[in-house]
Amino acid sequence: MSDDFDVDDVAAMRRENGGKDFRLFMRQQIADGKARREKPAPVKQPKPPGYRPGAWPAGTRPPDPLKPQPPGAWDAALDRFRRGGYGGHDPCHCGGCDTTSHDTEETAS
Repeated sequence: MSDDFDVDDVAAMRRENGGKDFRLFMRQQIADGKARREKPAPVKQPKPPGYRPGAWPAGTRPPDPLKPQPPGAWDAALDRFRRGGYGGHDPCHCGGCDTTSHDTEETAS
């Protein structure tokens, strides 16, 4: 209950109008509590201008396919990676790696 009401006020509401005022007051208290508890529905963000569902964004394209690799090339690359290779000294040539991220000691210094 609100701090504005005390026991005497509640007793008076129960006496007046056959308790109708008290029932209305309690229903309003319940409604106020539910209103505080319920969160409003999230607002759906509008799509950016030029949006095409399922399409690449304007000005972009899918990545190029990987270059064909000889048998065992992926296993050899994985072994080199596990041994600590590709630390910038031995860049991968698979076509799928971003070779710009492979810094060498000369460029990192």
